[in-house]
Amino acid sequence: MAKALDKPVAIVIGVGAGLGAALARRFAAGYHVAIVARNADYLAALAKEIEADGGHVLPVAANVADGAEIERAFGTIRSALGDPELMLYNAAMRPFGRLMETKPSTFENTWRVNTFGAFLCSQQAVPAMLQAKRGTIIFTGATAGIKPYPTSAAFGPAKFAMRGLAQVMARDLGPSGIHVAYVNVDGAIDMPFIRKLRPELKEEDLLKPAAIAETYWHLAHQDSSSWTQEVDVRPFKEKF
Repeated sequence: MAKALDKPVAIVIGVGAGLGAALARRFAAGYHVAIVARNADYLAALAKEIEADGGHVLPVAANVADGAEIERAFGTIRSALGDPELMLYNAAMRPFGRLMETKPSTFENTWRVNTFGAFLCSQQAVPAMLQAKRGTIIFTGATAGIKPYPTSAAFGPAKFAMRGLAQVMARDLGPSGIHVAYVNVDGAIDMPFIRKLRPELKEEDLLKPAAIAETYWHLAHQDSSSWTQEVDVRPFKEKF
């Protein structure tokens, strides 16, 4: 049962140093935000930083590929904050490798983090949204979910499946008042991992996490007469 809070509840799942952290910061401006990732120490530090700026953040450590951990995490969030009105699924595993370079375990684990985790979290969030007849779920997609590269033997199929899940849910849940959207992040996000992996990229080649988060904020507050199901974000220089 939802608690009587002065702000609605949002859950950001998959909170790293790039887009996940930017989403947590942006939505803390209008929501009580639960942040979910595996690294408890990192989550605690980020929560402390956001709360210093006036936000209310609940850090919850969990492995999104584990059903029992997801169930426990959502139980913790409901107990502390109440039912979520908004869920942002940003968890991702992005290995590089062609077909014969990809281990079966890598293929499976990539699917579990990107797709199975999205499915599990959605099943946890949706019942209360159906009861309330409102809610928003936004999935973080990638270029690989539309046009995968040869080195995306595991990542591409996982993102295609996530995109399919988002489309199924949008058609299923939209008539019940639940907005489901998929954001195709078509390019490299400006974060430490990418800077290290692609040092040749210039400032203007990268998507800024805070700028992407503004698109999520817009999607989360669209009028129901004009919902977006899929949207692309990319740097102005990106070829597509």
